[in-house]
Amino acid sequence: MASNTINFTKTELLKIVPPTSGRIQYNDLKIAGLQLRVSSTGVKTFSVYRWGKTSNKPERITIGRFPDISVEAARSKAEEIIATFALGGDPGEAKRKARLEMTFKALFEIYLERHAKPHKRTWKGDQSMFDLYLSNDLHGLNFAKMKITAIDRSLISQLHSKIGKTHPTTANRVVALISSIYGRAMDWDLFTQINPATRIKKFKEVSRERFLQTDELPRFFEALGQESSASVRGFFLMCLLTGARRGNVMSMRWKDIDLATRTWRIPGDQSKNGLVIQVVLGEEAIAILADCKIDNASEWVFLNRSNNNHIAEPKYAWQRLLDTDELTQLRLRLAAIGKPFKQLSNDTLTTMLERARLLAQRYEIDTTGSRMQDLRPHDLRRTLGSYQAITGSSLPIIGKSLGHKSQAATQIYARLDLDPVRNSVKKATEAMYAAAGISTQAKTKD
Repeated sequence: MASNTINFTKTELLKIVPPTSGRIQYNDLKIAGLQLRVSSTGVKTFSVYRWGKTSNKPERITIGRFPDISVEAARSKAEEIIATFALGGDPGEAKRKARLEMTFKALFEIYLERHAKPHKRTWKGDQSMFDLYLSNDLHGLNFAKMKITAIDRSLISQLHSKIGKTHPTTANRVVALISSIYGRAMDWDLFTQINPATRIKKFKEVSRERFLQTDELPRFFEALGQESSASVRGFFLMCLLTGARRGNVMSMRWKDIDLATRTWRIPGDQSKNGLVIQVVLGEEAIAILADCKIDNASEWVFLNRSNNNHIAEPKYAWQRLLDTDELTQLRLRLAAIGKPFKQLSNDTLTTMLERARLLAQRYEIDTTGSRMQDLRPHDLRRTLGSYQAITGSSLPIIGKSLGHKSQAATQIYARLDLDPVRNSVKKATEAMYAAAGISTQAKTKD
């Protein structure tokens, strides 16, 4: 490892260019033993390098990353560590003991605060995955309680297999999270062994191809029309009509919408690929915005009036939509055999659906297809892309409208203006509305 001695200042350290491979080491001119290691990935880490009396060998005590840790703070901490060595102490020994005692939960919390929250928009997904699969006894392997040195490849493989019996894709994601946690721990000198999540054979993943079929579109629109919340109705329709990701639609802001050009700008720090995305807005999408603007002075398009914030995770609203549709289908089948379904005064959607299912079972009604199976909110995005393809749009046009990032197509997308994209979305919208049996001028008002 090459090394140099320089006067540590913020300006000088910011100038350092990462090596093409491996690491390069810099020594501070003012504090003997204070070093900065720079990796090929650009990570710059302060540490103190001294002789450990307990271990009787050189010890490296990591202080933290630059510029998160300033030069002044690094020097101050280095002086403390060097003083501890001078008084006969051994910070390295204390660190080794702490490392041996650290649980996977403690390591995950460090990972969350130092890496996931600052750098990942999806950090809540990491937290959820940890809670569901790594911090309970559901599969008999509670990693959260284990010491980080006790978790080996065999245990991770066992957990992967158990989760994979029902959720193979999720099992792969859990292993990827574990690998990332240990990888970061190695970067921070919190774990010095081989990453135990390496060489776990992943389950084969099949790309999801679900989208609203032609016979499902009328049902979707009818069920959506029975939704009491205007924000929820508008949200799901906007997902369908723009093909935007649900997280972006949930946090859609008025300031990002340009009615003059009929576009919605998703900033790079809010997009999955880190690029600014220009989403075209057709007449139907503009109509939704007009409805949402009524009595809405907030910054959010889809407002949750109970807390004056944007609407949250739509899984319960989506469940309600599917339940509403299933109830409608069962009522039609009951009516077809002369057994009309009556709503009681104290009925809720849940109790009505339960009674309708019991009646269908009693009268031996075939309920095949009464519920739209395996349909998720993200499939609305895929539905727009599918209908664009059906109506003859090219793959670059579809990719541009959905904000896809592809190395092979990036330059093509960059040269496309929004006119062909707008035309593609318009044709797809007309096809979807036609399949649903409604006019493309339909509004979302009650």
